[in-house]
Amino acid sequence: MDLDYNGLPSECVSSVREKPTEVQKKWLRRGLGQPGGKLPLFDDHGQKVSEQTVKSCLKKGWVVPWFDNPLKPNWIVCKLTKIGEKVAEAN
Repeated sequence: MDLDYNGLPSECVSSVREKPTEVQKKWLRRGLGQPGGKLPLFDDHGQKVSEQTVKSCLKKGWVVPWFDNPLKPNWIVCKLTKIGEKVAEAN
């Protein structure tokens, strides 16, 4: 496996170099100081984080599902990936 961009696999580099939207960036950064990189389900105003934001970050490999939420099975509880950490720190 070829490594590039601070030791990440070369196939992941495009996801690291891709710039998140302001909403994505704000959400990703909130996981940086959390145990395990857990991301919040709600924003700073108490509103549920947009499903579009969550799904787009999942698709880019910046986050992964962490566990199933038995109370709200349609809500995706996520945590940052190593790539997501790099994106949140860089942008």
